[in-house]
Amino acid sequence: MPFQQRDAALARDSYYAATAPAGPACPALHGDERADVAIVGGGLAGLSAALDLAARGRSVVLLEAQTLGHAASGRNGGQAIHGLACEQDSVEAQLGLDDARRVWQLSIEALDLLRQRIAHHGIACDWQDGYLGLATGAGKGRALAHWAERIERVYGYPLVRIAPAEVSAWIDSPRFHSGIHDPRGGHLHPLKYLRGLAAAALAAGVRLYEHTPALALQTGRPQMVRTPKGCVHAAQVLLAGNAHLQALAPQLAPAIGPRVMPVGTYVACSQPLGAAAADALIPSRSAVCDTNFVVDYFRLTADHRLLFGGGVSYSTRTPPGLKSALLERMRRTFPQLPALQVDHLWGGFVDISMNRAPDFGRIGPDVYYLQGFSGHGLALSGLAGRLAAEAMAGEAGRFDLMARLKHRNFPGGPALRTPALVLAMAWFRLRDMLG
Repeated sequence: MPFQQRDAALARDSYYAATAPAGPACPALHGDERADVAIVGGGLAGLSAALDLAARGRSVVLLEAQTLGHAASGRNGGQAIHGLACEQDSVEAQLGLDDARRVWQLSIEALDLLRQRIAHHGIACDWQDGYLGLATGAGKGRALAHWAERIERVYGYPLVRIAPAEVSAWIDSPRFHSGIHDPRGGHLHPLKYLRGLAAAALAAGVRLYEHTPALALQTGRPQMVRTPKGCVHAAQVLLAGNAHLQALAPQLAPAIGPRVMPVGTYVACSQPLGAAAADALIPSRSAVCDTNFVVDYFRLTADHRLLFGGGVSYSTRTPPGLKSALLERMRRTFPQLPALQVDHLWGGFVDISMNRAPDFGRIGPDVYYLQGFSGHGLALSGLAGRLAAEAMAGEAGRFDLMARLKHRNFPGGPALRTPALVLAMAWFRLRDMLG
């Protein structure tokens, strides 16, 4: 089954799609359009950029191949977390400590921007404060405590450190040794949030087109984005399709395509547990993520379900027995719920970079791209759109800071990189099991 068909199949049983109010209906593009900026990709990064560009008085056309939020932006775990997906010392090694501090602060600004947009646009998206990072063993607990101490000392960002004796007050699970709590993080219903952004973009004058894939880009003055039944002519272009840009990227610049690859990730959602039972599991109702390389992440929904993500596939093929595997992980985390069942099961593809740092840059002077959020993009993708909008308006300092993060191609080319990464993931799973 081709990649796009696999992706569509993974979206069919989404809890988010089943519970979000309908978004604005947007037509497919027929004919030609002219704008200051053309954006390819109707996810959080594209819509964020569109909102900021419109606020600057720029005319914007946004193209989405499926429906707005169809991909990772509307299917993710819903967790808004500090930092990047890569370790902060990797950022320091590349940029130096002063600029690494600026990058960290950008990630915190991304959390604040989420809250600001929810409040400013009145988006009902089930926002809940709080993020818990939990270690599954003593060694990982010591590493997490050391990291938290350094983040506070070097980056000036305080985190609540949770000692082993205190864990039970935060989560009723035998799996976890110790942890940290960040009240500034949190979680939300991503599809409700995204559809709220889309409505705000329409109100701001952005022209949104769904079911309009970008087939080719002709660079020049102006740029031209060709679609099945029309074209968009624009002075500048932003490519914000993440994992779904791979079909277009080779036509644009072979250099950017090999730097990311689509990785499958999967989420299950339980039956309603009831408010009291849900509160007993995670009294703060914070989002939770363990510190393993292959992470489990979970949270409680507004209607008191357990939403649980775990496992990845580097082959783009859905793992066999996925539902039973995720259910087993849910029950192992909360063994007091032996009758727990899965009501919804879905997945999608995120764009992973080799070093798990985001990959922002330009193809020529007027074509910008955002990719490589590496599963850490709920908050960061929104800020990425803002940075791209700033750069397009001639204020490129913050965008260029992020663009200085260096990236390497995945090894082996298309034929060899998938099996190599499958083997690598097996090694990391073994390392997690051994502590």
